[in-house]
Amino acid sequence: MELRALSRLAAPAVAALLALTTGCTGDTVQGRPGASGLRDPYFPRAGNGGYQVDHYALDLAYDPADGQLHGKAVITARAEQALSSFNLDFSGLDVEGVTVQGEGARYNRTGNELTVRPAEDLEKGEVFRTEVDYSGKPKALADPDGAKEGWITTEDGAVAVGEPVGSMTWFPGNHHPSDKAAYDITITVPRGYEAVSNGELRSRTEGTDGRTVFAWHSPEPMASYLATAAIGRYKVTTGRTPSGVGLYSAVAPGEEAAGGGALGRLPEMVEWGSGRFGPYPFASAGAIVVPAGTLGYALETQGRPVYPGAPKDEELVVHELAHQWFGDSVSPKSWKDMWLNEGFATYAEWLWAEEHGGSTAQEYFEAFRTGDTDVDEDADGDWAAFPPADPPGPQDISADPVYYRGAMVLHRIRQEVGDEKFFALVRGWAEDHRHKNASTADFTAYAEEKTGRDLKKVWDVWLYGRARPA
Repeated sequence: MELRALSRLAAPAVAALLALTTGCTGDTVQGRPGASGLRDPYFPRAGNGGYQVDHYALDLAYDPADGQLHGKAVITARAEQALSSFNLDFSGLDVEGVTVQGEGARYNRTGNELTVRPAEDLEKGEVFRTEVDYSGKPKALADPDGAKEGWITTEDGAVAVGEPVGSMTWFPGNHHPSDKAAYDITITVPRGYEAVSNGELRSRTEGTDGRTVFAWHSPEPMASYLATAAIGRYKVTTGRTPSGVGLYSAVAPGEEAAGGGALGRLPEMVEWGSGRFGPYPFASAGAIVVPAGTLGYALETQGRPVYPGAPKDEELVVHELAHQWFGDSVSPKSWKDMWLNEGFATYAEWLWAEEHGGSTAQEYFEAFRTGDTDVDEDADGDWAAFPPADPPGPQDISADPVYYRGAMVLHRIRQEVGDEKFFALVRGWAEDHRHKNASTADFTAYAEEKTGRDLKKVWDVWLYGRARPA
């Protein structure tokens, strides 16, 4: 630990020297700069061009007493073109040094873009390793719809939530859902604190310096907005589902009693989802329950959703669990495809109710058409304000039409093709696109191929139509 601390102290001076002395080899430049954004329809500066990340190794140290985060990100990527420079999305924190392939690299910051210039151009197809040392007090971001995301402090710690671009507040990377990667996240915290992240806990080591080191491993591809780090005095419970899926949940003090009912059915829900949507796509499941009031929403962080206080409704737990198939395993190609996340997760709520003594999916569908709040309290909302596949702007990607009209699109398919073909479609979509990215166009083509039906009227009226469907 002492050596690492010394390296942090020396890094600013070294970085200043490198900025003056590295990056020019005297050879003719063969590469060109990678793009500083992927031109996403709603977040055009999110992500970066010219490379794809294979793996993130994040080594973090955080002390809730002073709010300081010290980090090292080791990013292993493959160049998709010859690169003279490339960008990483990174917000707020101070960069103390950057290397590429073990050599000091020049870098500069403009807004949320960290531009890196390797000492030697990278060849197309080259697998390269970038290390970034950084520190500071991470700050939350405000979404276009007013919600906060990023690194958020809690009563006795912090939690990181990243949809859509908040992960850049705590580690540099290619922060767009189209670039998924494996992760190893190591978190060092004061003794007495828990540090929870995605995947499986490989080790928990009590140091002699009064700190504990938690090492988390996520081998399955993950979009960066689904990465999380939660630090606090959580009560941790572990177990397994009947089919053997590992369970790891962390609940903030004071939330334990309220969370027993809905979260208590999580093992049953995992088994139910596996039956409906195909095998659970990750090695572990669970939940992170942060203190009530920390967030205004729940988020489907991969394998371990974050809840703002203990969830009281089974439907919310089913919704976030369903995202493990729809959103986390099958991830959107762009943020315009958000309905593929939320429409499926909302329809999963309807299916759970239908099969567990509640309203049927048909009753939910009719309730939204007629505004019947006795069936669903949100049925009188503006679910038809815009087509779910074409939100007007970034502030709308989490609005009612994306969720509820998105679910109604799925029910209309079910009405058209019948239960047998519909459920084969839902399961096949999750299995055939497991751990991949997919777009709305991919789904509509797949649905017609899988069911053997022309569904153009469903797409024209319900998915893309601007008028309220009749």
